[in-house]
Amino acid sequence: MAKLEQEPQRIYQLKITLKHTRPPIWRRIQVPGDFDLLDLHEIIQGSMGWENCHLFNFEVRGLRYEDDAEAGDPSIKDAYDTSVSDAFPRKGIKGTYTYDFGDDWEHEVLVEGVIDPEPGTKYPVCVDGRGSCPPEDCGGVGGYYRLLDILKDPTHEEHEYMVEWVGDDWDPETFDCDYVNRRMPSRKAIVKADGR
Repeated sequence: MAKLEQEPQRIYQLKITLKHTRPPIWRRIQVPGDFDLLDLHEIIQGSMGWENCHLFNFEVRGLRYEDDAEAGDPSIKDAYDTSVSDAFPRKGIKGTYTYDFGDDWEHEVLVEGVIDPEPGTKYPVCVDGRGSCPPEDCGGVGGYYRLLDILKDPTHEEHEYMVEWVGDDWDPETFDCDYVNRRMPSRKAIVKADGR
């Protein structure tokens, strides 16, 4: 009897765009389809530059997904029990990832393609992007743009404080793909982090 070859895991290329930012802050990531949405949450955190200090959810095709420890509502699906390929089954599917329900950082998640894995590539990986992640807890998109205005105005009464808070080397235009990939959690780190 012939030995069945295992089908190679399909890779989902996702564009993650922080909504309401101009120019848009975004990342293009490649993720195995069998990763669950809790894994995807960790990957978005690492690729965008968030610090994973707040709650999150996904909304895709009319369904809402959260970490089962945070849900408490039976109508909310468990992010751990749903794979990327189940939630986002094909190219063109869009969803929303919301991080920090106080600041409400909404990200569009778009499936740009489903591809075969590239030999020698370790997934997940960030392949492109634009802009720095806003500082954590700066007050959402409105607070972020207020912060940028203050940083541009050395005469503003809060200028010195804000420069000290974000660091004088922080640049909202910067994107460093190598740095992002060093922050990107490996599958081993993801499993270890959530204990599953």
